[in-house]
Amino acid sequence: MSHFETTAIRTQLERTSYQEHSSPLFLTSSYIFEDAEEMRAAFAEEQERNIYSRFSNPNTSEFAEKVALLEGAEAGFAFATGMSAVYSTLATLLNSGDHIVSARSIFGSTHSLFTKYFPKWNISHSYFNVNEEDKIESLIKPETKILFAESPTNPGVDILDLENLGRIAKKHNLLLIIDNCFATPYLQNPIKFGADLVIHSATKLIDGQGRVLGGVTVGRADLIREIYLFSRNTGPALSPFNAWILSKSLETLPVRLDRHCDNALKIAELLEKEENAENVKYPFLRSHPKYEVAKKQMKLGGNIISFEIKGGLEAGRKFIDNLQLCSRSANLGDTRTIVTHPASTTHGRLTEEERLEAGITPGLVRISVGLEHVEDIFGDIQRALNIEA
Repeated sequence: MSHFETTAIRTQLERTSYQEHSSPLFLTSSYIFEDAEEMRAAFAEEQERNIYSRFSNPNTSEFAEKVALLEGAEAGFAFATGMSAVYSTLATLLNSGDHIVSARSIFGSTHSLFTKYFPKWNISHSYFNVNEEDKIESLIKPETKILFAESPTNPGVDILDLENLGRIAKKHNLLLIIDNCFATPYLQNPIKFGADLVIHSATKLIDGQGRVLGGVTVGRADLIREIYLFSRNTGPALSPFNAWILSKSLETLPVRLDRHCDNALKIAELLEKEENAENVKYPFLRSHPKYEVAKKQMKLGGNIISFEIKGGLEAGRKFIDNLQLCSRSANLGDTRTIVTHPASTTHGRLTEEERLEAGITPGLVRISVGLEHVEDIFGDIQRALNIEA
């Protein structure tokens, strides 16, 4: 199955004796054995089978396998949330004394891992700005183990050159880990550019309807094996029900994303003409600083737009309050358009200095463009921008 759409739809569990057309739900915590020898062999991993749903479950295995296939990865493991995927992946691979080189523009909770929690275990980090990839190599130390980045970034929608990151990681024998949440496997495959592991918050566009939480890491089989061993002991397991939802959602991912991206590009182009909107960023806008890089590594531009409202923090608050159709929420990747003010929500725990260093200004607004009619979405945004409160 070479085409994305066919793989997303037709990859599923073997049918049971009931000959069901759609994969069934396996709502079970554990599994039985025929005899003591079978049980011994399973726990000794001489026999590949389900033992306990904290380790594996048919539904979670189907979901992880499907994402791995769509990303061009060797294997995968699914998690309860995107952040449990980020944490478990990094915690598996890092030891005391190790060092991470990361793009500064990352999700707020990932930043908290680097700055608040990993230092307790003597794991350090160095940040590079997204527009200063030429400085990455100067940050690499003998103890550096991982090169980490998001692309597109959250929430500034900046683009990093994955091919360049892959080259640097290979040259210095680093593990390249890419958070591919904003792009999904449909729009971008970091493994093609040298990534060893790819992480997704499946809560976002993979689910696509704001229903369930989930995460997944895919990549090299030897690394996924270590992540699996860590996770079966620490317990960040994805529930079978959520895995079933997410696996079914992948079947419609291409159809949904085509519409998301079409809507987002149109709205970004219209926002550039609005007097009260500045610095509109969308990967497939020709005005984006990394437009050519985005075109090289992405199929389409995704559904996230960022822009700056003239007037700063207070103007941003008024804009959010004036919305009538768009949802005020911290989530993204929903069928419904969502507008977020990162400085007071997703990155609110950062200091003002940290936010500015990450490119998060007081008036920055992130729009997760949904599947409503584009005229209705933009009409609401335009009205909210121009209301004199």
